Amino acid sequence: MRWLAWVASSLVVVAMLSGAPARADDGYDLWLRQGDTPAPDIAAVRAGRVSAPVATPTQRAARDELIRGLVGASGPDAPSAVPDAGDGALLVGTPASSPDIAALGLDLDGLGDEGYLIRSVTVAGRPVTVIAAAHDVGTLYGTFAFLRLLRTGQPLDALNLREAPRLQRRVLNHWDDLDRHVERGYAGQSIWDWHRLPGWVDPRYTDYARANASIGINGTVLNNVNANAQILTPMYLDKVRVLADTFRPWGIRVYLSARFSAPMEIGGLPTADPLDAAVQAWWRGKADEIYARIPDFGGFLVKANSEGQPGPQDYGRSHADGANMLADALAPHDGIVMWRAFVYSDEEPVDRAKQAYNEFVPHDGQFRDNVLVQVKNGAIDFQPREPFHPLFGAMPGTPLMMEFQITKEYLGFATHLAFKGPLYEEVLRADTQVRGEGSTVARVLDGSLYDDESGGRRLTGIAGVANIGTDRNWSGSHFDQANWYAYGRLAWNPDLSSRDIAEEWTRMTFGNDAGLVTPVVDMMMVSREAVVDYTGALGLHHLMGRGHHYGPGPWVDGGPRADWTSVYFHRATAEGIGFDRTRGGSDAVSQYAPPVADLFDDVERTPEAFLLWFHHVSWDRPTASGRTVWDELVHRYDRGVATVRGMRATWEGLAERVDPARHAQVAAFLAIQEQEAQWWRDASIAYFQSISQRPLAAGVEPPPQPLSYYRSLAFPYAPGDTQ
Repeated sequence: MRWLAWVASSLVVVAMLSGAPARADDGYDLWLRQGDTPAPDIAAVRAGRVSAPVATPTQRAARDELIRGLVGASGPDAPSAVPDAGDGALLVGTPASSPDIAALGLDLDGLGDEGYLIRSVTVAGRPVTVIAAAHDVGTLYGTFAFLRLLRTGQPLDALNLREAPRLQRRVLNHWDDLDRHVERGYAGQSIWDWHRLPGWVDPRYTDYARANASIGINGTVLNNVNANAQILTPMYLDKVRVLADTFRPWGIRVYLSARFSAPMEIGGLPTADPLDAAVQAWWRGKADEIYARIPDFGGFLVKANSEGQPGPQDYGRSHADGANMLADALAPHDGIVMWRAFVYSDEEPVDRAKQAYNEFVPHDGQFRDNVLVQVKNGAIDFQPREPFHPLFGAMPGTPLMMEFQITKEYLGFATHLAFKGPLYEEVLRADTQVRGEGSTVARVLDGSLYDDESGGRRLTGIAGVANIGTDRNWSGSHFDQANWYAYGRLAWNPDLSSRDIAEEWTRMTFGNDAGLVTPVVDMMMVSREAVVDYTGALGLHHLMGRGHHYGPGPWVDGGPRADWTSVYFHRATAEGIGFDRTRGGSDAVSQYAPPVADLFDDVERTPEAFLLWFHHVSWDRPTASGRTVWDELVHRYDRGVATVRGMRATWEGLAERVDPARHAQVAAFLAIQEQEAQWWRDASIAYFQSISQRPLAAGVEPPPQPLSYYRSLAFPYAPGDTQ
């Protein structure tokens, strides 16, 4: 045990050397980087200080991660095998893979397939750290958890950790097209090189799997929800098989987005009607074909009857009819359907926020047991802030799957620092009150709110829309890696604190120097609120440019449909601003449980963060600060810019504590963010002042350009554009 203690203490001492910058880093290693970790004598490992089985690919993956993490060695100098030594400093395995683990008689009940136990025990008078699980993948997760403790400088004595994931399916959704374009992607091309697959398997695919496994993600949807039916053809299924084989040792299943009209487009059928016997047979055959190649295939993600995508409503059928048809095809293979609830009609609705509820609640309880209805965190579309989606309190008979966005479609793409952990935490902790206080969204997702009715644990899951691409740092910027990390950690345990997650990520990414950790975490924790402030506070939403969603566009109107415009949502007039969703307006509030509906319906009690989401109010209405709505809105715009300016100053002061390459890119991106925050502020004030006709308060700087200037700006090739 002395060797392990030496490794741990050395790591902490080196990492905490005040003012000592880490080695140059391009961000490729994410939060798994070794930094300046010293490499102790490899012979110590060979001598039996680590006992870990290597009989299966997952066992080997866990062993290799442990060696990499403890020794900081890779390549030809790393040990190729570790001897079984029951009295080793670290003992890793399952009762089936390790007689030494079996002999300890540890209580592994209730850990399921993926849970683990990390415990300090005594074996033959010697202290031993045990990482044990019922299944191999649990030991892999336990290994990463142990290394997380090590890398963040946590005490390693007297360990007694017992963890299992709260949600079963923890999935990344890649909005990647077969031509390698990434919809709403800001980190280069798709990492899936379809043309070279299956012959060339990029080593990056293994690194991708490692990163996901390290935070407990166990599934990946490879292609865009706006699906191309070609992904289901034999040529592409052979490519998917190779990816599945690569990911399998890391506990990751592959899923595919299925185009509902595939039986017509690649199957030659005249219809895709889910109640048609030939269509049902085609999907059963396609499922058999997939599982013959990929026995652990996860299932299908489906976007149907939304934004022009085909679906069951084309044939007068319901979402339940469509989902159940696919579920029946997958059920013999233990596959699932993730059916998206992001739907709204091609005709202008009374209130777009209401449509998903209206279409899905009547079918509550009608979906097959292997269907998850995948619901965005809010009813509009991944806005910087939205109230929780009313469906989370309205479908007790149907398992619901959260859909978060990791990519920052509305929070500044890759260049703006916007840590989304607080956004995820805010939604997960939101109280639906459908069964009284404490009926949180997290409890809806994990099934605990309804377990007493389901006769056993229901299917559970969560999805995150990825921003992963061919950029060396994976996500376009170093700080965007934190959103991937935070999503994975909260998918495993929705009750974690976003601040604690930010600190974990910072320590693993930049080191344990207290002079760096505290200011970086403070920056991260104010960053999302800053974006809310400078893009539209007080509940304003959907104010971005058309199509590409880049930059401010509160003036956007016209086009093919009203609910793709900004003016539809803010409804600003000379008298006031905001969307009236009260019982006297669109009545969207009534889709919530009565206590929540009453809160949102009352303009005096509605949280100020959602004031203009639920109420159309006078520009002159007083806010909590004593300022009018107009003056408060301008104040928030200024506050957002000031927060970004403060983040820039903080980061500049850390130049001696961060390697030059990463420091330089973050500094450049923060400069872009300040410039664009100022642009958002100026353009928005110019527009809303033209509507409100209110003067600016004393001391407030007017926009430097007229409104016509801001309206004239065009960005036809902005990244992530869908047009």
